[in-house]
Amino acid sequence: MQSALPIQLNAVEDLQGLHRSLTGKIFLAVSATAFVALCAHVSLPLYFTPVPLTLQTLAVILVGLTLGPSLGCSAMLLYLAEGAMGMPVFSPHGPGGIAQLLGPSAGFLLSFPLAAAAAGGLVRTVRLGGSRFFAALLAGSVATVLLFAMGAGWMAHLLQLNPSAAWRLAVAPFLPGEFLKVSAAAGAYTLLRRWHST
Repeated sequence: MQSALPIQLNAVEDLQGLHRSLTGKIFLAVSATAFVALCAHVSLPLYFTPVPLTLQTLAVILVGLTLGPSLGCSAMLLYLAEGAMGMPVFSPHGPGGIAQLLGPSAGFLLSFPLAAAAAGGLVRTVRLGGSRFFAALLAGSVATVLLFAMGAGWMAHLLQLNPSAAWRLAVAPFLPGEFLKVSAAAGAYTLLRRWHST
């Protein structure tokens, strides 16, 4: 009976090779937008804020960590373009299309390319005792700060909120869940890297 090891090694080499070709990069970017769109539809509206609770930020951080800064950023720019064209990639608890990119959650959406680039860049440069997980946790945390800063800043501008109100509507309700999402993204990234290195 033939060993499955050569098949596994070929699969890993094929996945790593996707980063090298233009076709592979396009495939990864389109797949990333589909993943973020799927996570956007795991959405729970909150009665006290116009921003729904979704798994989008987990997906954005994981895309940045796994694809790297430039491809992760490009994938998120493609995601925003898909949404602007009216494709159903944003949370269903919003108007969709360009209107969603101008509404209360627009700051979060527009921060996705920057957050993915930050997560992907930091995880590749920071070394915390050789631990991929803690490097990914730090990178995801920095990306989250960018997400919240842009999201809350835009909401405060759009709705004419003071800093305290912006904190209550755009940041505080999401912090516990965001801690879990960043941890999950860091854990998933660590497992993927471990799998690729075997």
